[in-house]
Amino acid sequence: MINENTILEALRKVYDPEIPVNLVDLGLIYSTSIENGSVNIKMTLTATACPMHTVISQNVKLAVEALEGVSEAVVDIVWEPRWNPEMISPEGRIALGME
Repeated sequence: MINENTILEALRKVYDPEIPVNLVDLGLIYSTSIENGSVNIKMTLTATACPMHTVISQNVKLAVEALEGVSEAVVDIVWEPRWNPEMISPEGRIALGME
């Protein structure tokens, strides 16, 4: 059965190509919701002018749609709240040498 934990585990395999930390630990995934097999993901990027935004959102979509029970994934990139380094998880901080 698909649930938020399953979705987040799939998204832990998706990386910003410029940063060696997954999107969940970077704090870029704001929310997920599931309705009748359709998954909506609200996320942001580290910068509004991120040149990899299309690749990243496509990789999120593909990772979630690969999960059993998901018929489609819709990625909504939002800018509020604005991302900041405080949103990085403790694991992400360690991977980036911030701790």
